[in-house]
Amino acid sequence: YWGSGASYAELFTHLKQTPEKWDAYKACSFKFTVDGFGRSLTQQEKVSVIESFSFMAFEGPIKMKNPDVEFYVCEEYGEPNAPVPAETPKTLWFGRWLGQGSRDLIDRFDVKKRSYLGNTTMDAELSLVMANQALARNGALVYDPFVGTGSFLLTCSHFGAYSMGSDIDGRQIRGTAGFRRGVNGISANLAQYGLADRVLDTVVFDICRNPWRSGPMFDAIVTDPPYGVRAGAKRLGRKNGTDPEISLKKMEDGVENFRRSDYLPPTIPYEMSDVIADLLAFAAEKLVVGGRLVYWLPTVAGEYDPGDLPVHPVLRVVANSEQPFGGWSRRLVTMEKFDVLAEHQTLEVPEHMPAHRNFRDRYFSKFEPVA
Repeated sequence: YWGSGASYAELFTHLKQTPEKWDAYKACSFKFTVDGFGRSLTQQEKVSVIESFSFMAFEGPIKMKNPDVEFYVCEEYGEPNAPVPAETPKTLWFGRWLGQGSRDLIDRFDVKKRSYLGNTTMDAELSLVMANQALARNGALVYDPFVGTGSFLLTCSHFGAYSMGSDIDGRQIRGTAGFRRGVNGISANLAQYGLADRVLDTVVFDICRNPWRSGPMFDAIVTDPPYGVRAGAKRLGRKNGTDPEISLKKMEDGVENFRRSDYLPPTIPYEMSDVIADLLAFAAEKLVVGGRLVYWLPTVAGEYDPGDLPVHPVLRVVANSEQPFGGWSRRLVTMEKFDVLAEHQTLEVPEHMPAHRNFRDRYFSKFEPVA
């Protein structure tokens, strides 16, 4: 950042107060980029802006590709979606271009372009944001316990992480449920994006009865827990309270149930506040120190309170942002494990009723106030 102003005259005055910044680049090859935020600029307008900076008198050659230094001019007109774009910029910004973001990845991972997707597939931009929040990087091990169609496996592995996922419903993983069936499920997307060597595996089990060894093992847990709206949240169990594992060993035609390919174990609804509580307890145990948990929390918009978030002695909140949808919203929560888990440390559940409790029932009742 070198300067800003409400007009070019004001910007130039600001820049002329620090001419020593220019001297280091007097003889360098250079390039100017002019951009508008909230309004598109014509090529003629851009050229006119570039020529107005002639007072800086750079002596090096102009290079459009790989210059020694690139200068950036931004004309800010306000919100991009304003009904009537402003005619003149609100603020002008000038500085040296240091690096470029990766917004092209939003188009690359666009769900409409994927070989396989389902009704709960997370859109590309939010999946990429979550991968960044999780600090997905080379060599990290990232896990999604509600993997669904595997959006987070793609984005986390793109940034170099090894990823894996699980789900109680293997149909989403295999591709026998979803909008595009018969394409080999998640594996089709891994092949499409060349990420099969980064995704270790996908497994089918109930996260409440997981087979993982005890102790920390994951660098990040990135997930979108089921809300029970588009896809019902389920866990193993029986409505009468008996042990669901009993049915696994029952015989039918001389074959134990768990050996049959068409067998589906009994499940019961998984209430949202229980999902979140179990997720945090799982993260507290399975994350390494410094590891992150990134998850979505659906809430009733007018009733949410920061105290709704369950608290764990070894997890701290790093970020908590909202995506509103009218009567409800969902919050993207990022937590970091900052200490080793001791045996006596357990989840601290809010004493009041959080706005995400019984979210499915509240959603279908159009968020009528609770009596």
